[in-house]
Amino acid sequence: MPSYKSILLKNATLLVPEVPGDDHVIPLKNHSLLIEGSRIARIAPGIDPPSESTEVIDCSAKVISPGFVDTHHHVWQTQLKGRHADHSLLEYMVPGNMASHSYKPEDVFWGQLGGCLEALEAGTTTIVDHAHISYTPEHNNAALSATISSGIRSIFCYCPTGRVKTWKPFEMEEEFLPAWLFEQLTLLCKAGPFADGRVTMGFAFDSFYLPKDVVVNIFNQARGLGIKTITSHYVPSLLHLLESYGLLDKDILLSHATPLNDSDAEKLQSVGGSISSTPDTELQMGHGWPVCFQKNARSISSLGIDCHSNNTGNIVAQMKVGLQAERARRNDRIHEAGKIPAKVQVSTQDVFQLGTIGGARAIKMSDQIGSLEEGKIADLVIWDTLSPAMICAAEKDPIAAIILHSAPSDIEAVIVDGQFRKRNGKLVATKLDLGLKPNMTHEKSELQWRDVSTELLKSRQSILDRKKASGADDREAGFENIVRIFGTDKDKLVY
Repeated sequence: MPSYKSILLKNATLLVPEVPGDDHVIPLKNHSLLIEGSRIARIAPGIDPPSESTEVIDCSAKVISPGFVDTHHHVWQTQLKGRHADHSLLEYMVPGNMASHSYKPEDVFWGQLGGCLEALEAGTTTIVDHAHISYTPEHNNAALSATISSGIRSIFCYCPTGRVKTWKPFEMEEEFLPAWLFEQLTLLCKAGPFADGRVTMGFAFDSFYLPKDVVVNIFNQARGLGIKTITSHYVPSLLHLLESYGLLDKDILLSHATPLNDSDAEKLQSVGGSISSTPDTELQMGHGWPVCFQKNARSISSLGIDCHSNNTGNIVAQMKVGLQAERARRNDRIHEAGKIPAKVQVSTQDVFQLGTIGGARAIKMSDQIGSLEEGKIADLVIWDTLSPAMICAAEKDPIAAIILHSAPSDIEAVIVDGQFRKRNGKLVATKLDLGLKPNMTHEKSELQWRDVSTELLKSRQSILDRKKASGADDREAGFENIVRIFGTDKDKLVY
């Protein structure tokens, strides 16, 4: 159980809605914010400590923003960082997605913990985890235990996962839905939510090739367990399929959604569903232009990391990449028409909303998180405006300073659920919670980042050794297998 107390943040610049409930954010200078328990109790120019036990922190020369919301992330992949810098989606699949074959449950724990901590360090306070790591029940327990331990807020989307049986010859496990899969999901849903409500269960699903009755039964089971978020990778036929199966509803969160046509956008909007754009991977791996600023998608869009094995786990970086890519796309259209751009057509305010209240809205939590408002959960980020990157910029425009100038090193503190997860510029110690993984032990009950990094490097080498022993390191054969599985027309491939 966390030890809650009241925290008074004084003399800060607060980024708050211009009008309560509005998306447009303005800076309130020389204001204070009082946290009581896990909630924002009061925002005002001057607040007296409510008790002698209240911790008072002078936030002069600090900007306080809402915590960021990441709506699509495969968090287990930390040990794979650096592999995919020059990969397309087809090249990514074997050394990335299917690398799960080489993970033991302990590897999942450390990879998951590393991914959560990277996100926290960069100001992400809520994450939607598309956890395609379900090789065994122990793999899922390891991922969930690490998430709980990290301190992040998470919708842990339990995911039926295609599992490699052998690499040479290449063969997938025939049983896609083992008996333990929904038995475990049922137990976890009954046991949850975890960490005083900070970690809840969601569901991830991509295997729409299965017979209609199987897919419908899977969705009905998930919803029957009280799951409120179901996430899937978008393909152009998916919304038609969901609608025709009677499964399209407000709990649907689609990642990427490239390219999104008006018909699909209308279907998703009509039921209150949402989209997660991940600009880094979409621009690199051949998905197409991010749709988060498209007219037909803007109101239902949010931002995600996708694979921190490919790019940084920093949502602010996704804001910047997405913003500048959209500006370039619109400017190109103007140039192609023989005209000259007189002004930019997408603002830093627009993209800031995508990474905060837009993300909260996508997961139906905009009444709880995504903005600094009295009564909402205390998930927030404290920025140092005197850093070499933020200096002067934060005086002119704090939102622009965050999106276009900042780095994670400019974050003084991160608070999730009223608890410090980063303080004085460093991650706080991680208290291990191994209730779901009692057979895992560690000599320490509290870990500093250096302890986690040591375990990650050992785990990375073990994964590489298993990969080589299994034949999964044959990249050419792996690529050919993926092309076959995807049903890709080889004549259309551009090398």
